[in-house]
Amino acid sequence: MSVLQGLRRACQINPRGLATIDGGRRRTWSEFRERVARFGGVLRAAGVQRGDRVAILSLNGDSYLEYFYAVPWAGALVVPLNTRLAAPELVAIINDSGAVGLQVDETFAAMLPALIPNLTTVRAIWVSGSGVTPAGAVSLNAAIDATEPIEAADGSASDLYGIFYTGGTTAASKGVMLSHGNIVANAMNMLTAVPFDTDTVYMHAAPMFHLADCSATFTLTMVGGTHTFVPRFDPVTVMQVIQDRGVTNSILVPAMIGMIVNAPAIGEYDFRSLKGLLYGGQSISEAMLRRAIECLPACRFVQAYGMTELSPVATFLSPRYHATEGPDSGRLRAAGRAAPTVEIRIVDDDDREVPRGTVGQIVVRGPVVMQGYWNQPALTADALRGGWMHTGDGGYMDDDGFVFVVDRIKDMIITGGENVYSAEVENAIYQHPAVAMCAVIGVPDEQWGERVHAVVALKSGQSTTEGEMIAHCRQLIAGYKCPRSVSVRTESLPLSGAGKVLKTVLRKELQL
Repeated sequence: MSVLQGLRRACQINPRGLATIDGGRRRTWSEFRERVARFGGVLRAAGVQRGDRVAILSLNGDSYLEYFYAVPWAGALVVPLNTRLAAPELVAIINDSGAVGLQVDETFAAMLPALIPNLTTVRAIWVSGSGVTPAGAVSLNAAIDATEPIEAADGSASDLYGIFYTGGTTAASKGVMLSHGNIVANAMNMLTAVPFDTDTVYMHAAPMFHLADCSATFTLTMVGGTHTFVPRFDPVTVMQVIQDRGVTNSILVPAMIGMIVNAPAIGEYDFRSLKGLLYGGQSISEAMLRRAIECLPACRFVQAYGMTELSPVATFLSPRYHATEGPDSGRLRAAGRAAPTVEIRIVDDDDREVPRGTVGQIVVRGPVVMQGYWNQPALTADALRGGWMHTGDGGYMDDDGFVFVVDRIKDMIITGGENVYSAEVENAIYQHPAVAMCAVIGVPDEQWGERVHAVVALKSGQSTTEGEMIAHCRQLIAGYKCPRSVSVRTESLPLSGAGKVLKTVLRKELQL
């Protein structure tokens, strides 16, 4: 039940198979393991001890994958950093984790002068890539080449693998402690939902610091498939890489799917190699999902619902239920059913299970549930009360065990005494042909307490008005659920590093 067991298996069953494709650089699994063992030696030579933390600030690439295995090879814990954060935010997280080492790539080496003077625990810094290594840092590639491999410092399932800081889209970022057992349990669950094998070519398009992408990282390694990378998400680059490298599988968040299916050049690329696409991270509108299924008819879609605290997946919606017609249709709005090692309940404010079809809070237990929040025992006790992870998500379960997510509990809008869930309103808005992206929030209103407000980003060359959008929604949902005000914009909505719409930023923009 160690993450490293998956790497050993890959080297055993597919030693000469391709482990990584990064631009023009290709490495087999045997070569990858050798670099990991040498990288572990680099860490050990720098004084990194068992239980120490080593952070990383980097775009996607093969060096990021090596980091995920080299750090535990040396007995230490990973701390992936959100690449969208500002220097003061990064300093706060690095110091909070107590990281003794920091790996950055060429892109973020320029931030080191703003970071180094404020770091209280970091003793060693490595820069990956072939660029100039700034003062105070060491070239990682040169260090790996000059260092002898070491034996792996294997641990047990209960040992911590890493600290993963939440995106902070609804509150301050928290360090989620995940064990080796957590990561492996999630990987085993993933294998029941996605057909990874040695022939799989998986594209890391979502940011590798995020658990959504990590959920595939360890699963793919277990089966000895091939990892390939795009440094950061760009719809044209993603489409080009799918075509050129024969990508078979990937994971995207809904906003990324929307950017691809709405890309004017989508018809210019060959997607025949793409067999599977897993999506999650936030709710997807049925209209967008239908558009994606139409654009990629040979691709099997799987939805995963979860959160960092769940390593991260709790439910899967299999390809069978992505049907748009026939006996299995009608489930597109569902988040899926519990993963094999997961148990789910929907509970009220007193943690009592509610009847099927009743909205409550989604709670989860099983081997994927986090060990707790780093240095925050009170928050840990509250989140894990009664032995269940309280997700903060509102949802309901039908008689067949399908979970439907309706909103973050904190984001539910109460207008005129009625509860309105933003996901339902957003689904209606997305059915308008001019809409590329949208978000629904509650804003203060003297008459209604709160009113439903929509922020809409338009597709290129499209137009609409507030009145037209409200009238469109009235044809699809109850009047009290419809937006009473709409902000229309041509620029994209603000996104987190993981591609989620930042409603906190939208509220600030509206001075709420």
